[in-house]
Amino acid sequence: MTQNPATEDPNLEAGADAPEQAATAEAGLAAQLAKLQAERDDLKDKLLRTLAEMENLRRRTEREIADAKAYAVTSFARDMLGSSDNLRRALESLPADTMKTADAAVKALHEGVELTERELLKTLERHGVRQIDPQGEKFDPNLHQAMFEAPDAAIAKGLVSKVVQTGYKIGERVLRPALVGVSAGAPKAPDAPAGEPTQH
Repeated sequence: MTQNPATEDPNLEAGADAPEQAATAEAGLAAQLAKLQAERDDLKDKLLRTLAEMENLRRRTEREIADAKAYAVTSFARDMLGSSDNLRRALESLPADTMKTADAAVKALHEGVELTERELLKTLERHGVRQIDPQGEKFDPNLHQAMFEAPDAAIAKGLVSKVVQTGYKIGERVLRPALVGVSAGAPKAPDAPAGEPTQH
């Protein structure tokens, strides 16, 4: 007995669509998986960036703390340099030959000023402030300020021939540049007057 196509089992028609539905469901799952993987990759990227930013912030903070420690006394040290300069001027105001013939009170005063200057410089050095005394060194505009240039046969051109005022550094920064005179080299020989023959 043959069945009427109209009375065929509806499950058979649904069974025919099953591979199609499975493929659609699989495509939907694949799309969801791809979406979740993209979200995961995005979150992983954000996490890595945040970790890198935190590490950079930590390093920058450490550097800023170290700088703050090293350079905290900058203003105070700069103010103290005037006192150091005045002590040096006081010592240089007494010529060496005067000191030889000076009485005990003057010698004691001179020694006291010397000790005070030494102690002040040691204290500054303990706090990272060092003198720049570039006598005979190559002129460096980062450390020195040229006050004049003069011929000097004893010192090569471009070298510091005279230190007018000692400079100072704090850490790696210049607190005050050294004021210097720079050698222009040996003086030029005078030109022969016109009309005189030059000797060979």
